[in-house]
Amino acid sequence: MEANHYQVLGLRPDATQAEIKQAYRKLAKQFHPDRFPEGENSANHDRIVAINVAYEVLGDLKRRQDYDCHRFVGTSGAQSSHRDPHRYADAYTHHDREQRTATAQAEHRRRQSTVTEDDRIQEWLEEVYLPIDRAVASVLKTYQAEINALAADPFDDQLLEDFGTYLDQCNQRQSEAEKRFQSYVNPAKLAQFAATLYYCLSHIGDGLKELGYFTTSYDETYLNTGREMFRLATQLRREIHLAHSRL
Repeated sequence: MEANHYQVLGLRPDATQAEIKQAYRKLAKQFHPDRFPEGENSANHDRIVAINVAYEVLGDLKRRQDYDCHRFVGTSGAQSSHRDPHRYADAYTHHDREQRTATAQAEHRRRQSTVTEDDRIQEWLEEVYLPIDRAVASVLKTYQAEINALAADPFDDQLLEDFGTYLDQCNQRQSEAEKRFQSYVNPAKLAQFAATLYYCLSHIGDGLKELGYFTTSYDETYLNTGREMFRLATQLRREIHLAHSRL
């Protein structure tokens, strides 16, 4: 029988995303291999695997929605009370945002048909590239100092909380940058330039996810992978700056 991810984390089905993250962090810390003598690690292996699997599903809002829908379809009407209507409303809100974005893009394309290609390039650089570059810089120039601060004691709750707050801020900037990028159609002459900018943003997003995994698993592999993602993003940003200087 498939494990109940909520029970694994000791949560009710109506738990918030913050409660899920908090519960996982507590259990990952409690059952971390470094906290047990070598002979006891095997006894906790199955437990930590189940905890990780549960968080991979419930910690991701889309996967959690799919999981909850699957559980609801497979359960009796008496269990349907576990559904949280507010959580499912998020999906409709996301759909509305996508529709608004599509409408904005269509309107932008209509307006662009009345201006010259040079005007489009200049507008795209000012409205898309420059704001995104500032957001990228705010992440790439600060992450190492934040990691160094956390390295003083990765198990310290306050340091970990501060690092999590920093990651939340960076995720917000990265998300807003991606939305800005998607809200404008890049000029054909800047196709390669725009693609490199998008790859840079993607690497930052991947790096932030890896660092986020570290805050809940204490596995340094995620920390190292996050650093590598940011190194690649920094290299792409240099290429973008060089291409911008040639425009």
